[in-house]
Amino acid sequence: MNLFSLVRRDPDASKKLFETILDTPNGKRALSRLARTCRAVAEPALNVLWRELDSLVPIIGLFPNPILKKARRPGLGLSKTPVEADWRNILKYSEKVRRISYDEASNNIAASIFPILDECRPRTHILPRLHELTWKAETPAGLDRCALFLSPEIRVLNLEIGSKFPQLSHFLSDMSARTKLTSFSFVSPTPLPDNFTDLLAQQDLLENINLVAPGALSPGVGRWVASLPKLKSLQLDLSGRSIIAVEGFFDELRPRSGDSTPSDVDSESGVFSDDELDFSEIRKSALRLTGDLPSKGSFAQLRKLQLTGDVSNIAVFLRHIMSPLSQLDLVIEDPPDNADWQDLCAIMCERFSESLQSLRVSATGSSRFADLVRSTARAEPAGGRLSLEHLTSLPFLTRLEIDLPESTVFLDADIENLSKACPNLESLRLCPLARFSQNNQPKLSLDSLAHLVVNCGHLHTIAIVLSAKQGNAEVLASRAHSSRSLLRLSLGHSWISDPLQASIFLSHIAPYLETLKWFQEKNRPGFVETNAKGWQSVAETLPHLQNIRIAERKAASRMDTIRPRMANKGIDATVRTLSRGVLATPKMYNASIQFSPTLIDQFVEAIPSVVSAAIDATPSVRNACIEALALTVEQGVEAKPHMVSMSIDATPATTSQAVETSPPPPPLTAAPTSGKREFSRRNPALLFLLSILKIISYPLTIPSRILRLILSKKPKPDGSKRIPTNDTNEKTETIVMDTLQVRQ
Repeated sequence: MNLFSLVRRDPDASKKLFETILDTPNGKRALSRLARTCRAVAEPALNVLWRELDSLVPIIGLFPNPILKKARRPGLGLSKTPVEADWRNILKYSEKVRRISYDEASNNIAASIFPILDECRPRTHILPRLHELTWKAETPAGLDRCALFLSPEIRVLNLEIGSKFPQLSHFLSDMSARTKLTSFSFVSPTPLPDNFTDLLAQQDLLENINLVAPGALSPGVGRWVASLPKLKSLQLDLSGRSIIAVEGFFDELRPRSGDSTPSDVDSESGVFSDDELDFSEIRKSALRLTGDLPSKGSFAQLRKLQLTGDVSNIAVFLRHIMSPLSQLDLVIEDPPDNADWQDLCAIMCERFSESLQSLRVSATGSSRFADLVRSTARAEPAGGRLSLEHLTSLPFLTRLEIDLPESTVFLDADIENLSKACPNLESLRLCPLARFSQNNQPKLSLDSLAHLVVNCGHLHTIAIVLSAKQGNAEVLASRAHSSRSLLRLSLGHSWISDPLQASIFLSHIAPYLETLKWFQEKNRPGFVETNAKGWQSVAETLPHLQNIRIAERKAASRMDTIRPRMANKGIDATVRTLSRGVLATPKMYNASIQFSPTLIDQFVEAIPSVVSAAIDATPSVRNACIEALALTVEQGVEAKPHMVSMSIDATPATTSQAVETSPPPPPLTAAPTSGKREFSRRNPALLFLLSILKIISYPLTIPSRILRLILSKKPKPDGSKRIPTNDTNEKTETIVMDTLQVRQ
């Protein structure tokens, strides 16, 4: 439950936890089991587990087992071409990969896999979020496979290739066009292409460069490296090169940076310059070797420098570097020449005293191979001397590591001088793997630790080989030789004679020491069982003595607080007076300046510019014709009245009566056809309106006729019947009422 809440509340803490698990022995297996145990930690654990891969085998193993030749050995290849569904797991986990390595010499990946990946991949980049790629190829075909993983997200590319690569220029051009790197490493016995700087001209964001190849010290490469605006780390190999070759690295850099101007070196120039030899270049080379010709404007952002080779070549190279280096890693041929080492120490203390924070000195591969051969033959170690008394002032140095197989002898004077030259040291490692024989024991003693404790108040880690003899009594009696910051002490193959005395001394100078290590492996060269048992005894008794020391000092501090010490002091307040005179004689200089004004005759011809312009004001005329034709519409309306036949039975119950009705109106007679057409042509709208009115009014005549018939049947008040009259204006028609049928 605590782990679940930690993952949910603080992803950074869970990430640190999983990274710590990954660094432990069998860390990958433990982290894999943890990811399969709980869903809450599965995703962050898988992110850490898949973040860095040392091979392509885990990626190939994500294919389904049926298409692999052998499920337990995915590197042997695929038995058939994968389809889109087979890429599902690869697309899922490839998003988590940030760093990956490939080594062709290991032969754990079949070459037949790469064409299948290239042809059947479902997307352009198999590892779209890949940040760092390390590729080691022995053949040109192995180098060509690297293009499959060059995605735009790559920022770090480490190349280690063999010899005879004819397509190297093509590969570098393609790589430079597809990526934007911040770190580039190239290690190869193959010489760099002649157009190497042109191929990498687009890589202007480089911060870290490592070039170990023939041609890396050419003037063109030096000019290109010095021109990079964001370069912070540089690693070069100076092994097997002459001083002139090292000097040539800066030949083309200086004329473009303004470093070698005529005023830099005093040289005569005048009428007789053609008759005399020009020694300016010789003088510049001499000044560069002595360090009197400073470099300006080059390597402005350079902070970390790693050089490999002879001490003399490294010293010549450092004379040209004026940047404030903070970290310096030197891989030297061991043992170095004493004069060259002294010269190198002087340059470091002079140039980088105000900026250098970390200094590492290690041996080249050839020197370590010689030491390995000697240890296999069970020969006595060389035990050369590397003096630290040449270090004068490195006040900001916090980390010093010297790991050499030959120069392993250090004296108490070296430690005393080192503690004064580097007062802010926090970590010190002086050949912790050195081994000594019975006839040649270590020269350092426990008193050397006392010098470091007094002068280096921030020192927390020490790794040296010493001989733990009885300590100085003055050191045990002084509270100033006790360090509160010293927490870790590694003694390697150190010698010891009396474990109890060593425990007492260590409990005094390091009462808060947490870790005490020494070599306990019996199969390690230089192992002495007596010394291992002695340090084991010290490790068992030291914690108890430390508790006693701390308890005593706490009690002493309380006593000092309760009863302060009283002392009577007298001060001589006599004022000292001094008489001092200063002779101030002004220096007079006569200077004359010849001033001749420069006269210039100048004429200005002022002619106004005249421009003639003509305007054509002819009006534009256009002819337009309009055809006006009267619109004639011929329209006819057929008006037929709607005839309704009705029967009314008006027969009285006892009598039959005749009713005179008026005849129906005569039928409408149409006007002559010719007159109607003429009228419709003249007034078509009026004719149409009259037709509509006639159609509407005609049905109204039918009810009037019926009403007239009814009124004729009504008796008069005097009982007489109505007698129809024959008016001249009204036509009547006699209708027999018996013939009328009335519906009941």
